[in-house]
Amino acid sequence: MAHLAFFSEFMRTDFAVESNPEKWTTIYSAQEHFMATTIETPSEQVSKQLINYRTDSGVAVIELNDPPANTYTYEMNRQLDEAILKARMDNDVYVLVLTGTGDKFFSAGANIKMLASVDPTFKYFFCLHANETLLRLEHTPKLVIAALNGHTVGGGLEIAMSADIRIARRDAGKIGLPEVNLGVLPGTGGTQRLSRLVGKSKAIELMVTGNTFSFEEALELGIINDIYEREGFMENIMEYARQFCPPNKAAKAVGRIKRAVQTGWEIPMESALAVERENQQLLFQSEDAKEGLAAYVEKRPAEFKAK
Repeated sequence: MAHLAFFSEFMRTDFAVESNPEKWTTIYSAQEHFMATTIETPSEQVSKQLINYRTDSGVAVIELNDPPANTYTYEMNRQLDEAILKARMDNDVYVLVLTGTGDKFFSAGANIKMLASVDPTFKYFFCLHANETLLRLEHTPKLVIAALNGHTVGGGLEIAMSADIRIARRDAGKIGLPEVNLGVLPGTGGTQRLSRLVGKSKAIELMVTGNTFSFEEALELGIINDIYEREGFMENIMEYARQFCPPNKAAKAVGRIKRAVQTGWEIPMESALAVERENQQLLFQSEDAKEGLAAYVEKRPAEFKAK
């Protein structure tokens, strides 16, 4: 919910004298457009398509669609939740890719205008539903890749951190959790997921300072996995995603690796090892495991079928 904090940060004098004024002019223009597009009421948003969904060769692409900043409302989260379930239940989908519409923002977080128009009880349940939606991504035994096509701040980063892999577009924007500048905390899982990525002390520092930083810094910190060049960004993302689909990889094994890590991370080692064994047993019974072992013995490439 930190898009206003993010924009206010760019209005400070020290940013105004940075060496690339054209870059910040673009951001200011986006801010003006952004503020003009966030005055819609929740009822007006109900009729809008706020999530774009498509599939391509085993990959489901889920696109946050409320430009320019792709801020999320309760209605967008409902559509996002539905898209996640659709991809989960589709036996021909093996990988999910999350991205944002346009080339300026992945997402600037929650829509402050929407939050300002509702009561505290609604805000609480809004946060609860957002938590449940992002947990659904983590619970789905299919790989989730966040393609960060632009600024990824506040709740936008919280969405991205619920993905298994995060890949950013070079020089596409800033990243961070600046909610403290609004007098609140990152309330869509930010306090928990960031600390699991970078460690407790560093996570606290990043959140209490409220600074945003470059994708290069995020890569060094381990918040993102890679940075792709601007040219052909989504094409390269899709190529990367397709390597985890059959016949290239055993998609069931990919999904079970994810589930073993996601579940095991939160429980004692002995229990986590039990989860690992149970997932392994499920894979031992799969056709892909038989194919993989046979291909190894016969010294040939395996042809996986996600079965």
